[in-house]
Amino acid sequence: MTPPTPRSLVPLPPDRLRVPTEEDAYVWHRVFDDPEVMEFHGGKSAEVSVYEELTARQRRHDAELGFCFWTILDEDGQVAGFTGAQPWPHPEWGPVGAIEIGWRLGRSAWGKGLATGAALTTLERLKAAGVPEVVAMVNAENHRSIAVIERLGMELAEVFMTPVGNKRGCRYHLVL
Repeated sequence: MTPPTPRSLVPLPPDRLRVPTEEDAYVWHRVFDDPEVMEFHGGKSAEVSVYEELTARQRRHDAELGFCFWTILDEDGQVAGFTGAQPWPHPEWGPVGAIEIGWRLGRSAWGKGLATGAALTTLERLKAAGVPEVVAMVNAENHRSIAVIERLGMELAEVFMTPVGNKRGCRYHLVL
């Protein structure tokens, strides 16, 4: 049997990422309402109001910074999740002042290269916006996200314990 060919690293076409709309808050809530999707994010989907605030914040980031967590559209134009970057949102811990890259996909979008492709498009947009470097913060047990991080060429910079839940986390770094 021939070993699988590694997926080529191809950015997602730019038209597959869009600034999140107000309606996306409800779609994200539905797409992420899965214990497996939320395993490393509290185990369950947040209330709709959290996604309403998140999408509104991302629209502000895009208007002010030129980047945000964009909505990812699948090949059929349906919302698959989000990817992008934002300033690290926790002023009390972590890489305060850093630009964090991240993604979250609904389970039906897993294993199709969407996270990696969308993250590559994000890196291109960040570089064009003049962002010099990014970090990725991830639960050390989140092997799917760590695989994407490694495909992006990010390097492990720190292992830490989270202040909430006392979980082992990793901070990765990439100079653009």
